Amino acid sequence: MVLPAKIFEVKEEADLGLIAMKLKDFREEEPYQTEKGETMNLRKEILDLKLKEDSVSGIFSVDFVRRRYYRRKLVEAPVTEEAPFWIRRFNGRTFVIVLAPSVARGVKKLLTNHVANKLSEILFIKRHAIVEVKISHETLRKLHESNPEATKLVWFDDVDIPGVEKLCLAGSALADTTLYRDYLEHGKIWYVVFEAQNRGIVVGITRSCVVTLFSKSTVDEFINYILEDLLTLIE
Repeated sequence: MVLPAKIFEVKEEADLGLIAMKLKDFREEEPYQTEKGETMNLRKEILDLKLKEDSVSGIFSVDFVRRRYYRRKLVEAPVTEEAPFWIRRFNGRTFVIVLAPSVARGVKKLLTNHVANKLSEILFIKRHAIVEVKISHETLRKLHESNPEATKLVWFDDVDIPGVEKLCLAGSALADTTLYRDYLEHGKIWYVVFEAQNRGIVVGITRSCVVTLFSKSTVDEFINYILEDLLTLIE
């Protein structure tokens, strides 16, 4: 099971009750003309909205047209993608977690970013009120080195070796290897895949707060891990 999510932050002051009220019954439709000259309506809407004491959750549903060739002809088919989201207050800050459970690989990042931008427009009538967040290189390093036996993979970026953009190490006890310490001198940790042993799940985390679940688990368990364990790591 591969389940990606991305974490954002709301930079404007907002009450959760007011957020829920603004998101309730949101729906937009726009016409789309196919190659055959037919017109269909593509819809964006928020479904299953729920307000709790410290969070708002719902599903952002968006239609788009997928194009593919079938027997040398271009076929256009409407597709609906659904991205569950959670807006959660934590330590005086408001975070947004967007899930992309069933989306094609190349669309996952586009969808999560699109949802964050659209939520920003609905809530604050502008983009950029909901922004990306970061986990530092130092934090990812501590996360790995606190239990290196649990680490499966480490990617480095910002590499100062000419002609090399990224470096990767895989295997157990990476913190004890000469290569690991050498790579630390030439780059920063961008991505770590490790087993969260207290949860019994394998996850990958990037500095840009993209979190991917690689093991069998429920969506609720994955989101609880993000809410309870990862939000504390964000700068």
